[in-house]
Amino acid sequence: MRGGKSIPKGLGKQEKLRHLFWKRFRKNKLALTGGFIVLFLFLVALFAPLLSPYDPGQINIRRVLAEPSGEHIFGTDALGRDVFSRMIWGSRISLLVGFVAVGIATMIGIFLGALAGYYGRWVDSLIMRFVDIMLCFPTFFLILAVIALLEPNIWNIMIIIGVTGWMSVARLVRAEFLSLKERDFTMAEKALGAEDFRIIFRHILPNAMAPILVSATLGVAGAILTESALSFLGIGVQPPTPSWGNILTAGKDNIEIAWWLSLYPGLAILITVLGYNLLGEGIRDAIDPRLK
Repeated sequence: MRGGKSIPKGLGKQEKLRHLFWKRFRKNKLALTGGFIVLFLFLVALFAPLLSPYDPGQINIRRVLAEPSGEHIFGTDALGRDVFSRMIWGSRISLLVGFVAVGIATMIGIFLGALAGYYGRWVDSLIMRFVDIMLCFPTFFLILAVIALLEPNIWNIMIIIGVTGWMSVARLVRAEFLSLKERDFTMAEKALGAEDFRIIFRHILPNAMAPILVSATLGVAGAILTESALSFLGIGVQPPTPSWGNILTAGKDNIEIAWWLSLYPGLAILITVLGYNLLGEGIRDAIDPRLK
């Protein structure tokens, strides 16, 4: 094989594909950087109780808006709470919102996209017209409208982001199903009398998972950014629960005298979104058959 070591002999088809994927992925330095960023964020969120030097909700009126120092690495906020500790615990909120919201959006998109792509005809027309209608509404303003009717808490935020972000997944899954349902293995299953449910979920869907994985990875970054924006506007995760968005809100209120309240959460959001985007792009490049 050109451009590097050949694939070891004796491997099955799936093992060869995994080996080829990893070979391409590890050559992409930006993708590896994104992977390390995502892994680091996971570890920070997982070990938040050990890494946090203070209780994120602990108020200290003697240390209000204290500048970054050895005692408080990222300074304190308007209530004297340690910003570094709140940033660490806020990473849990951001990752939770990202994964749960994308999980909801992916499940809805897979279900509707699979039905549209597999059955076609009036089922396809009905579902895709519904997708077109949903895409006519600006997603962020649709989220704002729904939140205005509900209590702004973390669970509602995750559900709302999920149920308003499935359209791109549905279109992607539909396109994959339109192609895969005409393949020989699908025709063979139909000839054997296999049920539609079995064909869809046992044979077609596993072969369509690679682009869905890429879409989900990129979607996590978008969900985290949306949650941060909502929290910044005061209609997302509500204080005293720490999130990067509501820490930024505190920074906006004290921008002239407490620069650290805006700088550190802003950098955290930037690096997180960048990491997931780099990882998603790297996965997409590694599975792209045109790069063979």
